[in-house]
Formats: sequence, structure tokens, C-alpha cells
Amino acid sequence: MGNENRPVLAICYDFDKTLSPDDMQAQGYIQSVGYDVGAFWSACDKLAKENGMDENLAYMYQMMKEAEGTLIFNRKTLMEYGSRVSLFPGVEDWFERVRAYGDAHGVTVEHYIISSGLKEMIEGTGVYKAGAFKKVYACSFYYNDRGVAVWPAQVINYTNKTQFLFRISKGVLDVNDPAVNDYFPPDQIRVPFRNMVYIGDSDTDVPCMKLVNSYGGHSIGVYNLETGDKEKVHKMVRDNRIRYFAPADYREGSELDTLLKEIIDRTAANEKLERRHFAAARDAARTDGED
Repeated sequence: MGNENRPVLAICYDFDKTLSPDDMQAQGYIQSVGYDVGAFWSACDKLAKENGMDENLAYMYQMMKEAEGTLIFNRKTLMEYGSRVSLFPGVEDWFERVRAYGDAHGVTVEHYIISSGLKEMIEGTGVYKAGAFKKVYACSFYYNDRGVAVWPAQVINYTNKTQFLFRISKGVLDVNDPAVNDYFPPDQIRVPFRNMVYIGDSDTDVPCMKLVNSYGGHSIGVYNLETGDKEKVHKMVRDNRIRYFAPADYREGSELDTLLKEIIDRTAANEKLERRHFAAARDAARTDGED
């Protein structure tokens, strides 16, 4: 809770197949460099396996390589492809609606992206430009003095995703700030894990889901409403990775919308009790030794 006047609920999202029906690279970019989508990902997998390479570094390299002679591989280009990325129903106004519901019930709601996709493409989406997110953690490029992408600046895979949950929890959001390793007393944690929601769709989200679950937060699996394929979310429930699942339908009145509102309601009620607990602990500490 830290010094906030009211509790903060941090909702953290994967992006591909969580907010968008497909991988962001497969919605225009891959096709524009003359690749079949399946062949592109196969080439990335082959590159990673043959060179002991991180899979995300492999796709970033492959994107740069295939752009040569075809398009200028810079931030503007990537943002342009990001602007074409489709989103699940209701995503466009979801973030503001959920924030407004939180405000009305005494809870500050913040939205974060933790994705292995490309930050520059996410920055091209309308929801990003509308200020939906407090922070976006995703893979990104370093650009030379001509603005062309030449090297990975940040690579986020399924295991190192968890560090960003600790950054959000402690309010240490800069990726280079070592204060994320500092000790914070329980009553000074800005977003306790119990007030954290993680929404994802697949195995790559499991470490984050497990971490949030184990500390009393809320992990939610989503699945594509059109296909109705619940195989992954059912497995995650059986493996105790998630507490809930719902279709990736972000429209008002949907199952997911109702679930988030229930979590906000619970957060508001629970934090009143937590404040009482911390007040009692502080009072006991002040009088310790006087009895």
C-alpha cells in the first residue's frame, strides 16, 4: 500500500493471444517481408535451436534480417505495423472502464503489459496512444544515429517476466533501477501481490501466474471465444497455475468484465482489514517494552 491514500490494484497482461487474437508480427509484418507465417516461425525456431539462442532473440534477429532490402527497419515502421494489430472485442475501451469502476469503489487500478512481443509495435496501437498502460515491458530494439534498429535493447522471455512483477509491486518501474532488490517492509509495498492480477493465455505465462497465485493474487487464463478451445486454460487450472479462466471478451458485462469487478470489490473490502492490521502492528511496535 505504501503511502497511497487508497489501495492500488495492478492488472498485468500478456499481449499476443491475450489482448490480440494472434502474434503481433503475424498481422502484417511477416507477410510484408515475403514469408509465410508458419515458415517464419519455423526459421526462428531453427535459428534458436542450432545456436543455443534465446527464442525471442532469434525472432528479433530474423525480423531485422528479413527486412534488409525490403523496408526500413526503424521505430516508425514497427509502430505502423503495430497500428494494424487487431484486438479482442471490448479491448479498446476496457482499460478506462475498469479504471473508472475502481475509482468508484475506492481502488486505484493500473494496467501493465509484460510481453515477449515488441514494445514498438505495442506503442503503435490505439490503446497505447490513448494512455491505457502505466508501463509496457516488452522486447525492444536499440536504434543507431539514423534511427535504424541494430541491436536488441530489451529481451523478455517467460522466465524473466517475473522480475517485472516485483518492480510493479515495489513501485520500482525503471528496468535499470537496482532498488528492485531492496527490502521493503510489508506496509510499504506499493502493490502487494494480493492486489495483483495477471492475465495470460499460455505456458509462457506460467511463471508469472504461479508467482501471483502463490502470494495470494489473482491469475486468470483467457481463451479465444471464436475457437472455444479451453485445453490450455483447463490444464493451467489442473496444475494450479490459475484460479480463474474466461473467454478473451473484454466487453462490458462479459464474464471477464464481471470477474475483474468482483476482484476490485474484494480488494476494496480486504484492504480495509489490512489497514487495521498494519495500524495494530505499528501501535504494538511503539509500545513494545513498556508493558
